[in-house]
Amino acid sequence: MAVSGAVPNLAFRRLRGQHSPAEFAAAVRRAAREIGEQVACDARYIGRVEAGEIRCPNYAYERVFLHMFPGLSLADLGFSAREAVRGRRPAAVPPCSAVPAGAPPAPAITTRNDEESDVLRRAFMTSGTATVAAVSLGLGGTAVAIPAPRGAHRIGEAEVRAVEDAVRQIRLLDDRHGAEGLYKAAAQPLRAAYALLDAGTTARRCTEDRLHAGAGELAISVGWLAHDSGRFDDARSHYAEALATARVAGDYALEAHAFCNTSFLARDAGRYREAVRAAQAGLRAAQPLASARLLSLLSLREAGAWAGLGDRSACEQALGRAHGHFAKGQSDRDPEWMSFFGEPELEAQEAHCWAALGDWGRAARHAHRATVLQNPHFARNLALYRAHLASDLAHAGRPDEAAAEARRVVDTLGDVQSSRIRRILTETSRVLATTAR
Repeated sequence: MAVSGAVPNLAFRRLRGQHSPAEFAAAVRRAAREIGEQVACDARYIGRVEAGEIRCPNYAYERVFLHMFPGLSLADLGFSAREAVRGRRPAAVPPCSAVPAGAPPAPAITTRNDEESDVLRRAFMTSGTATVAAVSLGLGGTAVAIPAPRGAHRIGEAEVRAVEDAVRQIRLLDDRHGAEGLYKAAAQPLRAAYALLDAGTTARRCTEDRLHAGAGELAISVGWLAHDSGRFDDARSHYAEALATARVAGDYALEAHAFCNTSFLARDAGRYREAVRAAQAGLRAAQPLASARLLSLLSLREAGAWAGLGDRSACEQALGRAHGHFAKGQSDRDPEWMSFFGEPELEAQEAHCWAALGDWGRAARHAHRATVLQNPHFARNLALYRAHLASDLAHAGRPDEAAAEARRVVDTLGDVQSSRIRRILTETSRVLATTAR
């Protein structure tokens, strides 16, 4: 089904020329193999691109397309800038019957100009009988507003879209600026979203399912902001709230996401057995979803937990599974929130495993690959990868390289605010000071 309001990509259609969609898809797959990528491109994918349903390709497809058409940019290929797509709400949602429970949201296809230099400014407004929670997104005062239920007013598309939009905006801002300045602001929209759920006045079942999914994803997003800010108890509470929402709604995608983050949090908190169990529970929840990338990330979570326990054999087995799933490539079934998970994150998570096992040289090699591969758009992740690289180099007995990498992190942090990164840099400084004695 074509997405209503999508703009056909005529530039991409012209590049296909006289080839059929199937022939062109085969050419894409061949080009991917030439550069070591794996994409599951078929005629249906080409049709979706040409119909305008895919406004910006994922990173694997981006590398392949730019390899196929050297000298052309994504804009030349008819695509929108990634920052204009990630975090944007879909222009239209298919009818209820077309949206299975637990399925990822429709592709984000609308654009908006953001001035994000003032991105951490927040506003909370009250209007009449409806409380509106808003996170101010820029100099223009653009905000995401989630209205509270009003009397007999039935919750419909506008309210659900507001919740979904809040999730996407928070993820986009975290990508660029880190969690610390956003956490307190994001808690208010979360309360508003659950107030809508508690009202229980949705017009249709599919609206209720989307509201559950949106509120649960918002809880995870706010939980992640708490997690990255070092507020572990708050994060655990938010993740538990998301998991409960998933169980109530029977939403396997939300459940897998909640377990994935719970495992990561437990690992960071040193509760490694809990991290193993949560990752394995997430893997069970993810089985019906047919997303190899989700299985890969959950396997990485399990590997990190085993590494924390010092079980090298179990860690290596989980890493093998993670790489095996990752090699299957991306698919339309991958959850929307996983847009951050590409080869750089795979390398970074493997680096964590070797660091936990004390193999610092190997950890540094993987951490370095993560920094080289990471797209600068994800400013927070790039700073985090470089901070971990500095730490790994310091522990590996390479103080000059570690100090240089740490200085690079400090010099390039800009608007990124992350307690996690500061903690890593502080620990690296301590290791370097000990080494210098």
